[in-house]
Amino acid sequence: MKILVDADACPVVRIIEKIAKKYNVGVTLLCDTNHILHSDYSNVRFIGAGADAVDYALVNLIDKGDVVITQDYGVAAMALSKGGNCIHHSGRIFTDDNIGGLLMDRHLSKKARMSKSKHHIKGPKKRTRNDDECFEESFEKLITELLK
Repeated sequence: MKILVDADACPVVRIIEKIAKKYNVGVTLLCDTNHILHSDYSNVRFIGAGADAVDYALVNLIDKGDVVITQDYGVAAMALSKGGNCIHHSGRIFTDDNIGGLLMDRHLSKKARMSKSKHHIKGPKKRTRNDDECFEESFEKLITELLK
C-alpha cells in the first residue's frame, strides 16, 4: 500500500505525513510545476502544468489497495475503479455507493454556473481546526483498517 496525494492546494499534507510515518507507509505528493513543495518524508513529483495533468499522473500510479487523497470527485471515481481507497481532505471517505451522487452534484453545479441566469454559488467555507481533526481521525482509521 502507498499513499498518493493530489497535493495542489491540499491543506492536510502535514497530517498525512505524520500518520504515514507513524505506520511506515510511503507517500507520494503530486503537484504541478506552478506549486513548490518540499518534504523530508514524502516523494514529491512535479508534473507539467496543464489541465488535469496531475490528475492523470496520479491515476496512472494507483495500484489496488492504495490510498488516494483528493478533493476531485473525478479523480476519486477513477481511483475507486482501479481498486484504490479514496478520502477527501474533509475526512469524507469516497465509496462506490456515494461517488455517483457526488459526480452528479458536480455536474449540476457546473451546469448552473454556465447558465445565462445569475446563480451565486458560494465556494467552500474557510477551513477550521475541526476540519483538520476530522480528516486526521478518518484518515488514521482508514489506514489502520487497511493495514489489518
